[in-house]
Amino acid sequence: MEAPPYSSEGAEYPDSMLSRKFGREVVNYFSGSPLNRVSFLRSNTSFLRAALPASRFLLLRGLDPLASSKTNLGWVKYDSVSSLIGKPYDLDEEKTIEAFDSRVSAPTLIFLGLDEKATDSTFEYSGAGGNYKGQPFFALDVSPKEGELKEKLEKVAEEAVKEPGYEFRKVRIDLSLVPGDAAILAHARSLMDWNSRNQFCAACGGRTISVHAGTKRTCPPFDKAFQKSPNDASFERPPCVSRKGVHNIAFPRTDPTVIMAILNAAGTHLLLGRQRRWPPNFYSTLAGFCEPAESLEEAVRRETWEESGVRVGRVVIHSTQPWPYPNNLMIGAVGEALPDGEKIELNHDPELQDAQWFPIEKVKAALEAPQNGLHDAPPEGYKEGDLRLPPATAIAHQLMLAVANGFHLPSSEVAATAAKI
Repeated sequence: MEAPPYSSEGAEYPDSMLSRKFGREVVNYFSGSPLNRVSFLRSNTSFLRAALPASRFLLLRGLDPLASSKTNLGWVKYDSVSSLIGKPYDLDEEKTIEAFDSRVSAPTLIFLGLDEKATDSTFEYSGAGGNYKGQPFFALDVSPKEGELKEKLEKVAEEAVKEPGYEFRKVRIDLSLVPGDAAILAHARSLMDWNSRNQFCAACGGRTISVHAGTKRTCPPFDKAFQKSPNDASFERPPCVSRKGVHNIAFPRTDPTVIMAILNAAGTHLLLGRQRRWPPNFYSTLAGFCEPAESLEEAVRRETWEESGVRVGRVVIHSTQPWPYPNNLMIGAVGEALPDGEKIELNHDPELQDAQWFPIEKVKAALEAPQNGLHDAPPEGYKEGDLRLPPATAIAHQLMLAVANGFHLPSSEVAATAAKI
């Protein structure tokens, strides 16, 4: 068997009580970014101003990232984008908001963080309580737009793909990037998508402005577009609830989604389901959105029962996975069906075409075979009728792998199971 293309095992931390009890931390695909986000510096325009000329920029065109190959993102230097972005951090945030003019267009620019292990960067900044150095990274939206920026956007995008091998990758869900680049893309894509969907205030309908280096949007109290004369006092927009008190109107959203490997009460079978639009014989773990005022464990029980009719008792959280399509956090869990609740009933929710209890041995055998993604052709060597499962880059795969390796068993039984592998 060939080695899987992706391993979810994280760094081996020093020996500790938690590591001894729960093993190594699981780091799923799209997480484990090599960048330090230094989030407290996002509103520090002095830092951002200094970092900008030394930065590398990930261009996104309609959320498609610039890539240098199938497995790596492509980056451009400041000189390639300086004429487009101008000087966005010359004013501090308070003055930038006061100077808001809805007639002026600016591309969305997002600070992603510092690669502190970079050996080819001399950038260093002292301030805000510390000394920070490494390679700065930004994401920049170069999607086609009408108006004053049209020609500049087109020029930057056209110049970027003149580099050999560079292209804007047009894939529905990109699972071919190396893990570090995938994590950076998840960060950039999620924030870029959120910015593009929140150009107007959800409370008053007025235009918003990007602040905190692209990680927050605010509803400005003033707009120079409505001043009759530049010498007049700033035009004051109507009051807006988003400018008062604590609120979450202008912060990026993350939608918690539970995804669960459900075992039968005996621990011998795993519940898997399939949707009608999936390829033949493709099955996966069940999943669903967590609702307001609902714990993750409750969401696992509710979604499992609604989709399959199976009633679940004990639930344990296994690991999580950011999913930037567009802004989910997949929260992986392992649950155990109640002894009298294992009957499958699909009449509650029409989402699933089929659900079955698969022997763990059969699931394990399928995991050991090559697997391709949901939108890919069957892998090489696939035989008609074989069970198809998500690839290693999906948290569903990691949940099934954990169960197949005895995650749900007492320590003594896990050791015995591992000895058979």
